[in-house]
Amino acid sequence: MEKKLPFQIDHDLHIHTLLSSCSKDPEQTPARILRYAKENGFKKVAVTDHFWDEKIDRPSDWYRPQDYSHIAQSLPLPRADGVKFLFGCETEMDKEFRLGIARETVDRFDFVVIPTTHLHMRGFTIAEEDDPLPRRAAVYVKRFEKLLSEDLPFHKIGIAHLTCYLIAKKPSYETHIELLDLIPDPTFYDLFKETAKVGAGVELNFPLSSYNEEQRERVLRPYRIALDCGCRFYFGSDAHHPDALDGAPANFKAIAEALGLTEADRFDPIP
Repeated sequence: MEKKLPFQIDHDLHIHTLLSSCSKDPEQTPARILRYAKENGFKKVAVTDHFWDEKIDRPSDWYRPQDYSHIAQSLPLPRADGVKFLFGCETEMDKEFRLGIARETVDRFDFVVIPTTHLHMRGFTIAEEDDPLPRRAAVYVKRFEKLLSEDLPFHKIGIAHLTCYLIAKKPSYETHIELLDLIPDPTFYDLFKETAKVGAGVELNFPLSSYNEEQRERVLRPYRIALDCGCRFYFGSDAHHPDALDGAPANFKAIAEALGLTEADRFDPIP
């Protein structure tokens, strides 16, 4: 039997710069991100600032300024031997399941991160009547299904932070885990079988050490199902500030070990 190589921690494909309105940190520059990659021996990093395409109407007031001309200020990205620096974005899905990026605009990016779990923006990503936890769980599933039904080049689409605490009404670790518990295994199997079929990447982006042992197993459950379904994975720190970059590699390593990932499980938008 051929021995499978352990998953190599050599990338970070979800990083924000000061251009994201939730960062605005003058230290969080493409040059700082490239330094992070070089210091950790990473072969690939991606800048993924928040983005709402000007071709798509009715953005939120928060998203409106974050159009293409705004986030393209990062270009040209700095270069270094041995490091691929991808120009990406993190777009959005609103409460009507509309993506904040036109199909033709996707082609302007190396990688596009799409979260289905930004349910903290009441009135924009989730309707007021869907606020109770059971209804949020139903919305979680519908948003995931709708994304997978889109006409997208899924070979360069990452589905971001599927266990993000922002899915819950109250941003606490226990509340968002309770929401995940409401989604049964068969439903997750259906979602991840389709994810594997279309070829989208599943992002690994959660603070493993912040959970106790019992919580950890509940949070890992969807990813174990995704692994069983043949999904491919990538790591993303979702860092908005330099200090969030510092601890990311150790967290990535811990997640890879907890899931038992091998190189066969790797998602790579640009091999």
